[in-house]
Amino acid sequence: MKDTVTNKPEVYLFGQILGTHSFLLKDGFLKPDEYSEIGEKFFLPGGETGTAATVLSSLGISVRMDGTWIGTEVAPMLKDFYTDKSVDLSSLNFCADNPGVMDYVVISGLVRSPMGFFQTLFSSGKRWWNIPKEDDIRSSKVVAIDPFFGEESELAAKICIQYKIPYVTIDSRHDSFLHKHAAINVVSKECTSNGYQGMKPEEIMNLMQNEADGLTIITQGGREMLYARKGEAIKKMKPFNVEVKSTLGAGDTFKAGCVYALLKGMTDDETVRFASACSAVAISRFPLPLNPPTLDEVNQLIYQR
Repeated sequence: MKDTVTNKPEVYLFGQILGTHSFLLKDGFLKPDEYSEIGEKFFLPGGETGTAATVLSSLGISVRMDGTWIGTEVAPMLKDFYTDKSVDLSSLNFCADNPGVMDYVVISGLVRSPMGFFQTLFSSGKRWWNIPKEDDIRSSKVVAIDPFFGEESELAAKICIQYKIPYVTIDSRHDSFLHKHAAINVVSKECTSNGYQGMKPEEIMNLMQNEADGLTIITQGGREMLYARKGEAIKKMKPFNVEVKSTLGAGDTFKAGCVYALLKGMTDDETVRFASACSAVAISRFPLPLNPPTLDEVNQLIYQR
C-alpha cells in the first residue's frame, strides 16, 4: 500500500468485504445428478465494497475501505492482493478468532449461484463489522455505503451529511434514510424483484424520485436502465453489448463507476454511461479482480458506441 493512500484517500468505502471462492464451469450451469467440469477457480477479494475498491484502484482512484471484520483465512489473501494497489486497509479489523466471511460462487456465463452463511451471520445477533470512522469520512471527497449493516450504515450516511460529503449507495428502498440523502442510489433488478413485486420499473422509479433529490438508477441486467431525479422525466439507456464471460461483480463495478463519476463531476447522462461501460468491461472477463476495467478500456468502449 502506498504512503500517499494511507494519508488522504479520495474515496471511503463502507460495507461488505469478503473472500470469494469462484468457480467458472466449462460446459453450462449445474444440473441435478450430473457431473460438471470446473474450468477455472480462484480465491480473491469480493463483496460489494471489496470489488468496488479493486475497480476504483484500477481506474486510478485512491481508496480506503472499511466494514466486514477480516478473519484468519481471508486476511493473508487480502493483504497480499492489495499490496501494490491504491487501496488502504488500515481501518479494517483483522481478527484472530475466526476464519473470516467468505462466499462461494458457481458461474457459467449469464448465470451464477452464490452460496454462503449470511443468513446465519445476520441472525446471530452479533455485529461482525466495524463502526464507520468519522475522520475517514471527513477526509474523503466521495463515500460509498452498502446498506446491509443497519445502524452502522445509517451512521456513515449521517456523518456524510454532517460534513457535506456526497455518497453513493445501492439497493436502498425509497423510504430508507440512505436513499433519501444519497447523491446516487443504484437499484438492482434483484432488489426490485424482491422488494417491489408486481410493480413496473417506472412505478418503482416514481416512488424513488418522490423521496430524494439525488439520482436514482434502476438497472435491469441486459435490459434498459432507468434513471431520474425528483421532478424529472424518466430517462432510459441501453447497456453496452459485450460477450459475457461472467456476471460476477457486475453490479459492484457499476457502483464503482458511479463513485468515479461523482468524484469527477460527471452529468447524470455521463454517469450512467460511464458506470454501464465499466460494468460491461467487467462482465467480458474472468476473474474480475485480476482483470478489472481500466480507464482506457472504459473510455474506448464509450467511444465505440
